[in-house]
Amino acid sequence: MCNVGGLDRILRIVVGLGLLALVYVGPTPWGWIGLVPLLTGAFGFCPLYPIFKFNTCAVKKSS
Repeated sequence: MCNVGGLDRILRIVVGLGLLALVYVGPTPWGWIGLVPLLTGAFGFCPLYPIFKFNTCAVKKSS
């Protein structure tokens, strides 16, 4: 099930990679938080979106 749309996915992946880069720049555990947006962007599913009834994934309309 997809609930993360195209632009949302791209932003999550970029932010996730940016935060993970902090791990290699300095010894900070905050960089590992980057795994969350990276994985949610890669899989296209955010577990918090259904709780708040939020969806950025495009809905296909049948003709």
